[in-house]
Order: sequence, then structure tokens, then C-alpha cells
Amino acid sequence: MVSVRVWVDYVKAAAFAARSDLGVSRINQSAVHHARHLACRKRLCALEFRFIRRTMPKSKRYQPKTKRKTVESVRTLIPRAQIQRRIAEMAEEIRRDFPTEPLHLVGVLKGSVFFLTDLARQISGDISLDFIAVSSYGNRTETSGEVKLTRDLDSSIEGKTVIVVEDILDTGMTLQYLLRVFEQRKPRRIRVAVLLDKPERRIAKVRGDYVGFTIPNEFVVGYGLDYAERYRNLADVGVLTLGAKEEKS
Repeated sequence: MVSVRVWVDYVKAAAFAARSDLGVSRINQSAVHHARHLACRKRLCALEFRFIRRTMPKSKRYQPKTKRKTVESVRTLIPRAQIQRRIAEMAEEIRRDFPTEPLHLVGVLKGSVFFLTDLARQISGDISLDFIAVSSYGNRTETSGEVKLTRDLDSSIEGKTVIVVEDILDTGMTLQYLLRVFEQRKPRRIRVAVLLDKPERRIAKVRGDYVGFTIPNEFVVGYGLDYAERYRNLADVGVLTLGAKEEKS
């Protein structure tokens, strides 16, 4: 097959011969032969392409795979109004036990933030606040059993009446660890206030001195409690249900 450049030269020569009345006879006969050959080849290739396209088996349409997606739902367990009423009652119980003493409230981050805030507002008299943070859940619904201190107190608790404020008392491993740490720092007294108590899960021999609600063995979220750092902002305490459904990828 001749190159495109040679073919262009042949076409130019034919045009020049036609304009100068020299006739086609003056053109190199091989140019005509090659031009006809190229035209035939072009038509033949087009026919072959149409034939192959018609006879090729049709490819199967892509069938997307399905994957399972986690579906979450929250059912209200304790509504906000009931939570606030019980917190006010707990504040009265605490102040009744310590009518004149300054109280040092230590909130366990992050779950106790809302509970500690509302409890502190309801306790009359002199109070101070501090925070400590531990980790045992991560992104799971079951505690790992390994407690790790991630943030310590800002001030000393020596000689103070300390109220440890927890969002939930579950296995008791976290609270047992914290009480051991606090007792080494020589406070005057230590008491424990928990919003939720789940006694069915208890492993360690600990208890709450002031308990908001006793709940069944279900994973709860809301009012500071989370699942993978979500749902903390819910005003109610609810039961989280994890399911799964299939969807196309």
C-alpha cells in the first residue's frame, strides 16, 4: 500500500495534467493502478467490518454485585423530660448527703458532658468541675475490656469531696480503674453518680452511689452516649439497633 504522501502527489499530478490539457496519458500509469487498488481495498474493508460486527456474539450486560450496607435505627428508651426530672432528684440526694461541703465533680469524657452540665446546674452551694478521659469502646458496641487513660485531671483532688460523674455503668471496668487512680491521690471522700446502670453486664465489683436509671442489656446512645462518635447530641436516651440490607454497588 502506498503512503498518504505518495497518493497526494499522484492526485496533484492528475489535476495538473487535466488543467494543462496533457491528458491522463501523461500521468504515471502506476498512480492510476494504485488509486483503484486503494479504493477497492477501502470498500472491501468496510464490508468485512460490517460482516464481523453482525456475526460477533453480543457481550453480556454488566451485572453489578450486591453488597451489604449497615442500617441503623434508634428507639427512644428514656425521653428528655424524664431524664431532667431524675437529674434534679439526684442533685437533691447529693446535697442532702453533703449539705455544706464544697463538691468537686469529675466528669468522665466524653459521654458524661451533658449529664455533668445538667447535674451541676441542679446542685446548690459551692462546686468545682474537672474532667478525665479514658477509652474502652472505640468504634464497637462491645467494650474491649482494656481501659486506657487518655486525659488526666487538671488539678489535685487531695482533701476534696469528689463526685465521679459517669454516663453509664456497664461492666464496671472503667469505673474500677478510675477509683483505683483517684484513691491514690488521697481525696477526702469519693462518691459515684451514674446516669445509667446496666447491672447485667457487671464484671467488676463496683456500684453507683447515685443512679439515674437501671436499664436492660442493650446498646444505648444519646444524651452524651455515642456509637463511633455519633448520636451524642440526641436529647433522649435510645436503643441503637444495627441491621443490614443488600444494595447494588
